[in-house]
Amino acid sequence: MSNSEITLSPKYDPKTVEEDRYAFWLEGKFFEAKDDEGKTPFTIVIPPPNVTGKLHLGHAWDTTLQDIITRMKRMQGYDVLWLPGMDHAGIATQAKVEARLREEGKSRYDLGREKFVEETWKWKEEYADHIRKQWAKLGLGLDYTRERFTLDEGLSKAVREVFVSLYKKGLIYRGEYIINWDPVTKTALSDIEVIYKEVKGALYHLKYPLADGSGYIEVATTRPETMLGDTAVAVHPDDDRYKHLIGKTVKLPITGREIPIVADEYVDMEFGSGAVKITPAHDPNDFEIGNRHNLERILVMNEDGTMNEKAGKYEGMDRFECRKQLVKDLQEEGILFKIEEHIHSVGHSERSGAVIEPYLSTQWFVKMKPLAEAALNLQKTEGKVHFIPERFEKTYLHWLENIRDWCISRQLWWGHRIPAWYHKETGEVYVDHEPPKDIENWEQDPDVLDTWFSSALWPFSTMGWPDKEAKDYKRYYPTDVLVTGYDIIFFWVSRMIFQGLEFTGKRPFKDVLIHGLVRDSEGRKMSKSLGNGVDPMDVIDKYGADSLRYFLATGSSPGQDLRFSFEKVEAVWNFANKIWNASRFVLMNLNGLTYEEIDLNGKKSVVDKWILTRLNETIELVTRLAEKYEFGEAGRVLYNFIWDDFCDWYIEMAKIPLYGNDEEAKKTTRSILAYVLDQTLRLLHPFMPFITEEIWQHLPHQGESITIASWPVVRQELSDEKAANEMKLLVDVIRSVRNIRAEVNTPMKKQVDMIIHAHSEEVKNQLEKNRSYLERFCNPSSLTIDTNIEAPDKAMTAVVSGAEVFLPLEGLINVEEEIKRLEKELEKWNKEVERVQKKLANEGFIKKAPKEVVEEERAKEKDYLEKQQAVLKRLQELKG
Repeated sequence: MSNSEITLSPKYDPKTVEEDRYAFWLEGKFFEAKDDEGKTPFTIVIPPPNVTGKLHLGHAWDTTLQDIITRMKRMQGYDVLWLPGMDHAGIATQAKVEARLREEGKSRYDLGREKFVEETWKWKEEYADHIRKQWAKLGLGLDYTRERFTLDEGLSKAVREVFVSLYKKGLIYRGEYIINWDPVTKTALSDIEVIYKEVKGALYHLKYPLADGSGYIEVATTRPETMLGDTAVAVHPDDDRYKHLIGKTVKLPITGREIPIVADEYVDMEFGSGAVKITPAHDPNDFEIGNRHNLERILVMNEDGTMNEKAGKYEGMDRFECRKQLVKDLQEEGILFKIEEHIHSVGHSERSGAVIEPYLSTQWFVKMKPLAEAALNLQKTEGKVHFIPERFEKTYLHWLENIRDWCISRQLWWGHRIPAWYHKETGEVYVDHEPPKDIENWEQDPDVLDTWFSSALWPFSTMGWPDKEAKDYKRYYPTDVLVTGYDIIFFWVSRMIFQGLEFTGKRPFKDVLIHGLVRDSEGRKMSKSLGNGVDPMDVIDKYGADSLRYFLATGSSPGQDLRFSFEKVEAVWNFANKIWNASRFVLMNLNGLTYEEIDLNGKKSVVDKWILTRLNETIELVTRLAEKYEFGEAGRVLYNFIWDDFCDWYIEMAKIPLYGNDEEAKKTTRSILAYVLDQTLRLLHPFMPFITEEIWQHLPHQGESITIASWPVVRQELSDEKAANEMKLLVDVIRSVRNIRAEVNTPMKKQVDMIIHAHSEEVKNQLEKNRSYLERFCNPSSLTIDTNIEAPDKAMTAVVSGAEVFLPLEGLINVEEEIKRLEKELEKWNKEVERVQKKLANEGFIKKAPKEVVEEERAKEKDYLEKQQAVLKRLQELKG
C-alpha cells in the first residue's frame, strides 16, 4: 500500500496533526484489550485521579510514562490492558461540593444526606468529563470499555467484602481516636476542612507539685482548660534534668489527682522547660504518647464546647470562659507563675469559623501488624515487588516496620458507608454485606470509609473481584507495573500491596516505577500561593501534546524530580519540526514506491550499510533502555540517531544517488529511506504518538495504524561493522574539514586544496572508494589521498583515526594561532590517554568488566595514542 503521493503539509502544525487523530484510534478500537489467548497479557491500572478538579502536570507526567510502556508493549505483540478510572476522593470532593453550596447560601444539612450525595454525583459527572477530555488531548491509549470509578457498584461490592472479611478475622475494630471537632456545627472535620491562622495567644507556665513534696516540675500550655484531663507529664529519656524523676508522680492542681512522670522521645528537650503535660483525649500527639504508655483518656468537654462533669466545678462553662476562670484560680494558688504572649497557628473550622477542638472520638481501625508482616515477608522472596529505583524499597520497608493501626472511618457523607449497624436498644454491632432483616430496629453507622480504603483495592476490584471467576480478573491480574510518585508510597502503594496479598494471595504488580514531583524551572514546588503552576493543556495548545510528552518522558531519570521549562518544550517542538521536514523530503523522493517494492537487497553504498547498522544499534539500545524504564536515556539515543545520523548525514548523502543517473542506486536509496524512517517512527511512536501516526500514514505501510504496527527488532543481516567504521572515518574527515573552515572563516562554497595522509593502505583505499562524498561535502579544488605525504608548511591540521587531514590555507593561516590550537588539542588527547591507561591499569576493572568492554577500552587507548602522536609530530613541524 502506498500513500506517499499525498505529501505532508509544508509546515508542521501540532494542532492540525493532533486533531481527530484520537477519535481515529478509538474508532479503530486499537486500545481495547482483546482477550486474545494467543498473546501474553500485559496490564497497567491507571492511578485514579480525584474527581475534584482538572489534571495537573504531575498527572500528565505519570500518565505519559504509562502510555509509553503500554504503546511499546502493544507493538511488541502483548495483549495490553491499560485500565482507566477515577477516585471519588471523599474528603476533597465533599469539601468542593460544600464550597459550591456555600456560594448559593446553603449547607449540606439544608439538603440532607441523600440529596447532598445526589449533588456530589452530578459534580463527579462534570469533572470526570473534564478528565476524559484531558486524557484524549494527551493521547492516552486507554481501554474506556473497562473504565471504573471507586464508588461504582462493582467496587462498592469489593469494599464491603474486604471490610466484612477483615472484621470477621478480628483485623478491623472500633477504638478511640482524636479528630478535629467543630463545637459550633457539632461535627468532625477532615484535615482539609481546617484552616490554620496565626493567632496572638498566650503561653501559660504552670508548676505541677511532685506528690512526695520534694519540689515541682514546670510545664507550659496554650490551652489551660485541657489540664483538667491531664493523665501524665512527659520528659525526654535522655534529659539529665529529669532522669531521677521518671516513674514518680505529680499532683494535678485543682483536681488533686496523682499522675505519673513518663519518658518519651517525642518530647523536645530544647523547647520550654523540656517537660510537657499530656492530655490524651484533647491532643493528637498526646493521644499517641498516651497509647505508648497506656494512659487513661479523660474527655473534659461536651460536643458543644462546654465543660462536662469531669471538669468538676467548671462543668457547664464554655471552654473559653473556663479558661479565664481557671487562669484566675491557678494564679491564686501560685501554680500559674508566668503568662507570655505567644503567636501560634490555630485551626479554625472552614464551615463555621469556630476554633477547632482536638476531640476524642470512637473510630474504626485496621489492625496493621499481621497485614504489614505479610508484605514484609513478600520482599524477602523471588516474587517480591520491584521498586524502580531500588532505593524506594527502603522507604517502603521502613514504613511497614514502624506501622501503626490505620484509622479508616471518616465523618463524611460522600464515600463508602461503613457496613455496620447498631441495635437501637441493645447497642449490639452487626457487620455484614447486607443490612439486618429487621432493619427498623437498627441504625447504620453514619461514617464513610477513608478514600484510601477503596483505592487500596484498585488493581483487583477493577477486574471483577470478589468474583474470582471474573474473566478480566483471571486474565489480567496481577498487573505488571504501577507508575506513581514517591509522595504516595505510604498512602497508596503499600496499602495496595498488603490488601492484594491478603485478598488475592498475589502481589498486585510486579514493578513499581517511581517518579518525583514536577517543579518549576527554579526547582520550586508548583503551588497556588507561588502562582507558578502550569496547566498541561495550555502547553499542548502552544506546542502540541507530542512536545510536552517527549519533554516529560525524557526530562529526568527514574525517581528524580522534573524541572519544567517552556524553553525545553520548545526545543522538543524544534525536534518534531526536524522530523517533519526530513519526512517530507523522504516522501517527496519516494517516487510512488509501494510497501511491496521496498527492497534492501540491492547494491548498497557504504552510507546505506552504515545507516542500517546504526538503525540496528538504535533499535537494540532504545528497546533495552525502555525495558528498564530509562526513558530519558532512550529518548536521548533516539534524538541523536534522528537528528545527527539520519537527518544531518544520511539524508544529505542520499541526495547524491537520488539526484544522479544510476537508477538502481536510486531504487535502493528510496527503499532504505522508507525503511529507516518507518522503523524510526515506530521507535518514536510511544513518546510522540500523534506526529508518528500522521507521517506513518503517508509512508508505504501495511496495517491500519502505527499503534498496532510491530515493534522494530534487530535484523543482524543488515549490520555491517566494516561499513560502519568506514563511514565513521568519512564523517570524521568531513567534520574536521568543516571545523577548520569555520575556524579560519573560509565558507564551504570556496574551494580549497585538501591533502589526506593515510596511515595505511587500508585507510587510503577506504577514502578513495568514498572520494565522491569527500568531494561533495568538503568542496576541495584538489584532493590528494596517500600513505606517503609530507605535511605542507602553512596548513591547518586535523587528526582523525588512521589519518591526518591538511588544508593548505596560504595567506589565511596564522602559524602562532595554529600552534595554540594544536597545543589545546594535544592537551585533550593527553587527558584521554591518561584516563584510559589508568582504567586499564586497574586490576579490578580488568577482572570484573565484560571482555568486550575491556577490548573497547584497549581500542580507545590505541586510537588516542595514535592521535596524540600525530598532533605532537605536527607541532614539532610547525615549531621547526
